[in-house]
Amino acid sequence: MGSIRKRADNGFLFFDFRFAGQRCREQTALSDTPANRKNLSKIMQRIEVEISSGAFEYERYFPTSRNVAKYKAEKSEGQGRATADVPQGAQLSTLPLFKDFAETWFAEKEVEWRRTHRISTRADLDRLLKPQFGEKAVDQITKADVLTFRATLAKVNARGKTTPLSPRRINKIMGPLRQILCEAADRFDFRTPFNGVKSLKFRKVDIMPFTLEEVKLILNSVRADFKDYYTVRFFTGMRTGEVDGLKWKFVDFDRRLILVRQTIVCGEEEYTKNDGSQRDIKMSQAVYEALRSQEKSTRHMSGFVFCNALGNPLDHKNVTNRVWAPLLRYLGLEYRRPYQCRHTAATLWLAAGENPEWIARQMGHTTTEMLFRVYSRYVPNLTRQDGSAFDRLLLQAGAATAAVGGSDLAINR
Repeated sequence: MGSIRKRADNGFLFFDFRFAGQRCREQTALSDTPANRKNLSKIMQRIEVEISSGAFEYERYFPTSRNVAKYKAEKSEGQGRATADVPQGAQLSTLPLFKDFAETWFAEKEVEWRRTHRISTRADLDRLLKPQFGEKAVDQITKADVLTFRATLAKVNARGKTTPLSPRRINKIMGPLRQILCEAADRFDFRTPFNGVKSLKFRKVDIMPFTLEEVKLILNSVRADFKDYYTVRFFTGMRTGEVDGLKWKFVDFDRRLILVRQTIVCGEEEYTKNDGSQRDIKMSQAVYEALRSQEKSTRHMSGFVFCNALGNPLDHKNVTNRVWAPLLRYLGLEYRRPYQCRHTAATLWLAAGENPEWIARQMGHTTTEMLFRVYSRYVPNLTRQDGSAFDRLLLQAGAATAAVGGSDLAINR
């Protein structure tokens, strides 16, 4: 790792880093001040990134250094040896291999991601992208290579299934490839092979909320130790990770509010999906009573509202396989993911006539757009399209006009 250091004899700052297996020290005429250190540290960071990606050119940063001629000679000698192995007519690239630049990109981006996204991206990088493109220089990957790879993915079966990968999954795999090559094209000034390559279209998945009768049936039939859990899920619209990560310190019985401040992802506490997901959910009477009941069961043993016998947060996959799925089979209901509890809350609120803006806030949406786009068709009085409402309006207007006309006639008489 490079650093900015100060000379003992004159107090000037200098760069201290390793390149091509050797230690390099390049002097500056800048004194040791916080501003100078900050500026040189930024340059040092760029140098480190370029060294790791194979794009560092010594003369760009230190044109008067004695090391420039030395490293130019070594670079020419290395290229001469490499050219001997290149087929006649092929173009030799001086840019980093995909596998090397992909690692640089991952190291720079992972600080922005959630743990789950880091894990899935790392897996796709190691299992799919690097084996396919790893030994090619980033500027040697063509549009045809990208399209051929995507076509190959379309013939691969999904893990544990006999059906091929879905367009949505293929797009997810292609996402990091697109980002890596576009970033390389921007840094090294070549045309990205993704120019004109669009994401695959995929079928929109319909939501399948439960009816109020089905909700009652489920709550009356579920195991007693999970009745409070599903009551909260059905009547708050909380996401799976939000309800599993709910702690007692975020339950305000005095104001009857659930404060959504964190979520559970892969067993670890994390920030909510986004800033808009940080919200206060108003407890209905059913939710209030469920949480009071749950308080007697778990508050003394865990900080989590819903937990296992050890006081740890619930494993949603385990709950789904051992409680949720068997219950739906027993009741003869079509299987739906537990996430449909969230959709159910939204449709029940709409059907009850609650203010759409209030519902959006309870759900963690910043606007009502998604609310009407996704849920409104499940509420008859919001989606009537037979013209009857307009007919009633005209009928009422006609009756009012007739009443006024009749009064005038009576007066004239």
